[in-house]
This record gives sequence, structure tokens and C-alpha cells, in this order.
Amino acid sequence: MSNQLQSILRLPAVKQRVGLSRSNIYLKISQGSFPHPISLGSRAVGWLNTDIEAWIQIQIKESKSQYKK
Repeated sequence: MSNQLQSILRLPAVKQRVGLSRSNIYLKISQGSFPHPISLGSRAVGWLNTDIEAWIQIQIKESKSQYKK
């Protein structure tokens, strides 16, 4: 991955970036198919933008490989 600055994305930004609902994001986390959030405090979590971008790239590769079959 490129030398990308890391930043923390809160849930609304993650939802917008990946196009999934809150419940689908947490379902995928429980299934092990979405990055786990990091704790920002007692009641706040966020995701590293680099983790989200890597997840998106994996989805793109998997989608393209399905069409090649």
C-alpha cells in the first residue's frame, strides 16, 4: 500500500465510504469479513482509513475475479 497518512473514520464516514448500513457493517465484523474498529474512548470507536481502503480494494479484486470465471 502507498505511504498514505492514517486517519480515523467514524461510523457515518465508514457507512458513506463503503455503502453499507450500520447493521451490515457490524454483521460483517462478527463474520470476520470487515475490519474491526479501534476504541477511541469508553463509548466511541473508529476505523483506520487505511483498513477501510484495503477492505475496499479486496472487494474490488474479488468482484473482478468472479466475472473472469
